[in-house]
Order: sequence, then structure tokens, then C-alpha cells
Amino acid sequence: MEKIPELQYTPADSIPGIVDGLRATFHSQKTRPVEFRLKQLRKLYWGLKDNEQLVVDACKKDLGKSGFETYLTELGWVLNDIVFVCGKLEEWAADESAPDIALMNKPLAPKIRKEPLGCVLVIGAYNFPIQLSIGPLIGAIAAGCTAVLKPSENAPAAAYAMEKIMQESLDTTAYTTVQGGVPESTALLDQKWDKIFYTGGVGVGTIIAKKAAETLTPVTLELGGKNPAIVARHADPRLAARRLLWAKLHNAGQVCVSQNYILVDAAVLPALVAELRNAFDEFFPDGARNSPDYGRIVNARQFQRLKRMLDESAGKILLGGTMDEDELFLEPTVVQVDSPQDSLIAEESFGPIIPLLPFDDLDEAIRIANRVHDTPLGVYPFGNAQETSRVLDRTRSGGASINDGFFHASIPTLAFGGVGSSGQGAYRGRASFDVFSHRRSVTSTPAWMEPLLGVRYPPYTARKARDLARMSELKPGFDREGNVRLGFVGRVAWAVRLGARGLRGMAGRWVVLLLVAWLFRQWRETAGVF
Repeated sequence: MEKIPELQYTPADSIPGIVDGLRATFHSQKTRPVEFRLKQLRKLYWGLKDNEQLVVDACKKDLGKSGFETYLTELGWVLNDIVFVCGKLEEWAADESAPDIALMNKPLAPKIRKEPLGCVLVIGAYNFPIQLSIGPLIGAIAAGCTAVLKPSENAPAAAYAMEKIMQESLDTTAYTTVQGGVPESTALLDQKWDKIFYTGGVGVGTIIAKKAAETLTPVTLELGGKNPAIVARHADPRLAARRLLWAKLHNAGQVCVSQNYILVDAAVLPALVAELRNAFDEFFPDGARNSPDYGRIVNARQFQRLKRMLDESAGKILLGGTMDEDELFLEPTVVQVDSPQDSLIAEESFGPIIPLLPFDDLDEAIRIANRVHDTPLGVYPFGNAQETSRVLDRTRSGGASINDGFFHASIPTLAFGGVGSSGQGAYRGRASFDVFSHRRSVTSTPAWMEPLLGVRYPPYTARKARDLARMSELKPGFDREGNVRLGFVGRVAWAVRLGARGLRGMAGRWVVLLLVAWLFRQWRETAGVF
């Protein structure tokens, strides 16, 4: 394992100067050219690639992560994201022609420019220290911003690795790290930013949102939630057990988007418990403690919090429960509880604890889930198509994975974010570029249009009012009762849509042709054409 030195905190009194320097770089226009952004992203790619062993060792030291898991969810993830963004950036950054409803506005060439927000702050999290820090930074670079990255002090080895990689790879006048704890974070929040991007818990997220509001600074908050998995009567118990156990053993359960508890149909409960035991034995033939693939709790404070939750629970441990504070080891633990008020459901565990709460009716399970947390980060229904659709239709969440644990969050090109108290804003892929960009609407009015624009100048006469209506007013395709009135063109469009929706392939094309022929015949008869 590579020797990783102790993390050195950034002096708090130097932070204002650091931010001033980054803001000066932004105003120098240095980061605006797309080619500059691409070059920085490419260099970051190779900085990460060339320091792969350092990243693996850092995640092992901080969280006990295996090399496989670090590559899957940290290093490989951000490397692929950089390659994807580099391939799309010129397209995303290009001006967009804005569709306009009024013909007279076409000569103004309305368009949308994609402009960087400015100097931004990215605050990372400890559970996926590389992905949740470098991921947003990729978006900031792609958008043309300058940025400070504040890694989590709870993953100090990963924080050191990211500082080293950024110093060696990126333009340090535009991108830098600030290391530290509460005093350094407070000093950062005292600065004026053009955007703050935070990943972490609701408590700190609330503090950041309040502080940002003082200067009307926009924020993106990626928070957690008491995410439910709902195993309905027609679910496959083996499939549900394997996938949900994986979701809780991954990173020792320190995953903000994994299920916090499982609501399970009472008829399925015995089979699900049996399959959880089978999956546990399959995944850890020598036990989780002896497995090189199972991580550890990040620190003693988090370990004690999880132990307290278990101690306060009235539930019955069905599987696991072994722990060792000296090693920060907590075995995946399945607990059957009998109330949504149990400590294991009422709080977000953020650890390898799997509470099971039986239910008799799917609607009852949905009501419980909505009472526990009405806007979680994720919802995970297991069952047939009717059951899973029912869950999605009657719940809200930042995202959802049907018949799986947080698969939606593993796709780098799919926008990821919360809703309500689980967060605001989204990133990843195109969304990472958008979250650090401003869509600036622009028009250019030519001089030759001045005679046409005379209608907008006082004095306003009845003739000008009529001219304005003729130039700009659209005719509605609906009556006063809200019913759609279709003309001939509208009927043809309706026929095409009907054929496309109702049937596919050759049969669909025949339906469209027959409907169009029938409508054409109607038109001919109506118009007196024979």
C-alpha cells in the first residue's frame, strides 16, 4: 500500500485570498474557451488514471473498500464520465436556436447561450469520496467555471489523493482544493459564490442553504433519505433478497440512496428471510468479517450511532448482528420490526442494517412509506408490473429502481438528484454541465425591422392594436369548454399519432394510410371536389 501522509488543513485565513484568485481567473475569461475546458478534463483523466493505486489505497484506508469496489463506484465511474463529457461538450456548449411562436420574432434570431455560472464551491462526501467530489467537479470544469473542491475530512486519505491529483493535473489558478473541518468550511461559506454544490446529510445541507440564502447564492443539495424498498406479494423472494442485500453490503451500507428499510408482504416474509440467509452465505462464505470484499464503518462516531440505533430497536435480529468497534466492523444485520416508529425506520441508518416491516396490503405499505418520508431519495418496488406501477404512481422520490436496489443511481448518464427534503437539483452526464451553466437568452434586432416595430411605440391607436393582433396572436385549437377542435391538418396529425400508438410495424403503417385516405375523402366531399 502506498504511504499516504497525514492530511494538512488549509489555513482558514488564507481562504478569502484563494477565492479572490479564482474569481480573478474567471473574470479573465481563461476558462471560457471550450478547448481549455477539454484540455483540463483530459489532464484530469490521466491524473486519475496514473494515480489509480493511490486512489485504491486511499479508499481502503478510509473505508475498508476493496479494489474492485473502488474501481466500480469511484475510479472507473469518474473516468468514464470524463470520457463521455469530453465527447459531448462541444455539442452541449453550442448556442441553441430558440423556437418562437411569433413569425415577426424570427428575424431577431432568438437563441440560448450556455454560459458558466462563475466561481463555484463543491463540497464532497466521505462515503464515495472520489465519485461524489470529482463527479460535480467534472461538471464545473465542463461548464467553464472556476472551482474550489472541499473534500470530506472524514475520508482524509481520499482527500489527500484528490489534492495531489488536482495540483499535478489541473490549472491551479482555476481549480484548487481546500482541506479542513468545520472552521475551514465556515470560512468557505463566508465567501460569495456563484454556486454551491453540496453532498451530505440534511442537517449540514440546511445550514448551507440558510447561509447561501444570505447572498442569494444558488445551491444544489444532494442529500439522503429514509428510502423504502417494498416487496409485494408477487415479488421473486430470491431476486429481492440478493439485490437488496447487495445494496446494503455495498460500502458497508454507507450509501445515501440504498434502502433504509424493507416493507414486505407478510405472505412473502418467510421466503424473503430464507433467501437473505442464502444470499449472505453465498456472498460471504467465510463470513463478512473475513471477506476482503466487505468494508468498514468510516469512524467511531458513526459506529456508535449505528450501535445506538440497534440498541434502541424493539426488533428481533434474524441475521447478523456481530460488531467490533476496534475494527469498525458491523456485520450486515437483518432485523424484523413491528412499527414504523422503530428506531431503525424512524432514522436514516446509513449503515448495513436491514429492518423488515411486514404488511398485509400493498396500499397499507404505500401509506407507511409516505408517512415515514414523503420525498425520499429513492424508492425500490419489487413485484409484478401492476404492483410496481402502483407503488410508483402513489409515491414520490428523487429516483426509483424497479426490482432492484438503486440501479438508477449507477448509470452515469442518467440525471441524479433528490426531491423535497432529499435534495434539490441534479447532476451526472449532461445534467452536470447544465447544473453549473446559465442558459442566457439572447436576441439581435436588425435596423431594417424598425418600420415593423412601429406598432410598439406610443401613441397606441386602434389600428396599431389590430395590427399587433394580426402579427402576434395565435388561433386556439379549442373551444370555451376546453374541447379540442381539429381542422383537416389536425385530423391528419391525430391519425398519424393514433397509428403510431395503437399498432407497430406494417400494421401500424396500414392503419395510418387508411385513416389519411378516409380524411382526404372527407375533405374532398366537404370542399366539393370530386
